[in-house]
Amino acid sequence: MNAKVTPRVFWIPVFLFAAGCGGAGGELEIQSDELRGVEETGEVSAELSSSVPIGSTLATTANLNLRTGPSTGYRILHVIPQGAHVTTVNRTTPSGGWYNIKHNGVVGWSYGGYLKLVSTPSGGTSSGPRDAAIARAKTGVGFSYWWGHGRWLASGPTSSTRGSCTGSCPSCSHSGGYGADCSGYLAKVWVVPSSNDVLSEEAHPYSTWNFYYESTSWHGVSRGSVRKADAMVYRSDGGGHTFLYESGDPWGSMWTYEARGCSYGIVHNIRTASSAYKAIARNGY
Repeated sequence: MNAKVTPRVFWIPVFLFAAGCGGAGGELEIQSDELRGVEETGEVSAELSSSVPIGSTLATTANLNLRTGPSTGYRILHVIPQGAHVTTVNRTTPSGGWYNIKHNGVVGWSYGGYLKLVSTPSGGTSSGPRDAAIARAKTGVGFSYWWGHGRWLASGPTSSTRGSCTGSCPSCSHSGGYGADCSGYLAKVWVVPSSNDVLSEEAHPYSTWNFYYESTSWHGVSRGSVRKADAMVYRSDGGGHTFLYESGDPWGSMWTYEARGCSYGIVHNIRTASSAYKAIARNGY
């Protein structure tokens, strides 16, 4: 389906070089007062308009502006050359057709009509919602357990961002601005509700009580028939726990992603689960 796209204007800087400016090998960049640009007023067929996993590789089909926000009203950071590869960051869904991407270390927004999917983090050329959920789960591994919270960076943890949890939750202490508990982690991975689609934005919409007793955006499934990106959850008077199933025997040893606890953080591990756990699946998976 053709979509009318607002004309794109490419700013072309003029470079002046002066010996001794900016140190050895330095250069002085000055943008001219006279702006030269290329207008595209024709219609284009959107190459990319659907959700893609964080960390996917996209390629530009034309010279493309990288902007500070998701519309032509935002400032241009730089022009991405045609055929260049970029990486999706922060969110799986586009905003009005614009994708949050990184190019040459600079994060910004570009319109999907001039982007095409090259590969997903798993190496495939296409991805369903279950693969997208696993990709989101992977980005959280290594961040700390944070009781009552849910946010982390799509780029993964560093020594300064992973956070730290000490003590025994709920009477535990946390340092740092990123991490999640088990239900906050699952909500981000599943993108429930649908507005909870930015990994770095704080959100903790549900507890294990909600995942166990309610069916807001999910439903129960037979534990013996669980599939990749389904979840296991249990609840008792003393609390509960939930984790994301990846593969293996759902009644025996299985690979999982989970915010395991204060001393463990968010992990990808092999575990078993007692019969107290029941299986749930996100609607639409």
